[in-house]
Amino acid sequence: MCGIVGLFLKDKTLEPQLGAMLTDMLITMTDRGPDSAGIAIYGEPQKGMAKLTLQSSKPLEDFNGLQGSIEKAVGSKIKASIKGTHIVIELPLSQLDNARKAVSAFSPTLKVMSAGENIEIFKEIGLPKDVAAMFGISTMGGTHGIGHTRMATESAVTTMGAHPFSTGHDQCLVHNGSLSNHNSVRRDLRRAGMEFETENDTEVAAAFISHKLKEGSSLGDAMNATLTDLDGFFTFVLGTKNGFGVVRDPIACKPAVMAETDKYVAFGSEYRALVNLPDIENARVWEPEPATVYFWER
Repeated sequence: MCGIVGLFLKDKTLEPQLGAMLTDMLITMTDRGPDSAGIAIYGEPQKGMAKLTLQSSKPLEDFNGLQGSIEKAVGSKIKASIKGTHIVIELPLSQLDNARKAVSAFSPTLKVMSAGENIEIFKEIGLPKDVAAMFGISTMGGTHGIGHTRMATESAVTTMGAHPFSTGHDQCLVHNGSLSNHNSVRRDLRRAGMEFETENDTEVAAAFISHKLKEGSSLGDAMNATLTDLDGFFTFVLGTKNGFGVVRDPIACKPAVMAETDKYVAFGSEYRALVNLPDIENARVWEPEPATVYFWER
């Protein structure tokens, strides 16, 4: 029983409030998952630049000297911003892969949370209010984002087991449910070259969609493929560089509600996650249909 939220802004005047709105939505879902929490924020990209968000269980040790090591590897100056146990590296997009190699060589305890032109993922063990406060999520602006508060059922309570899971540039996924065939799908994806950090079934779902996108599928087709290739009960909310999507399994026993106005599209595991959104009383509110893909892109 996890809690999921998502918000896609159509109105640019709301963008400075994205983090605050997502934080409020996620805190409302605390009782659905008190183990760990995470939020993905998509901001406006800077031309030719990328962001690499890292986490460490030993931030005082791992972040000391990291900036210089990456600058040496990529051959240019970078910007590094420490936020609690995470650090956001801003660097030339062309040097993103080199930076990831430098991170791996620098310390084995540094973990990549996300990489891309406009995505930042922050997640940790703890209640949503504490996780959001640690990273200052409520002060962050952006175009869209998704969040998750977890009640662990399939794997241990760890930072790496928290959602969102990111398995491709500017891609991430959160999940409420349980997949029964994740081990076999993981094996197939490994043979296809996908890499995994955990045994969590949600990481498999994220990697499945990333692999489909790499093969040339559209976002809609990749999401539709989850309905035929992934077994179990699930509600997925996905974030991409340009938007977000929702899909539920054919039985759709996991709760979900959506709302849309001319200013935003919002998702919550329960309606109470949406009640403080602007003009919610005039929104079109509905329950996503089973085995139906919804997505919005810029």
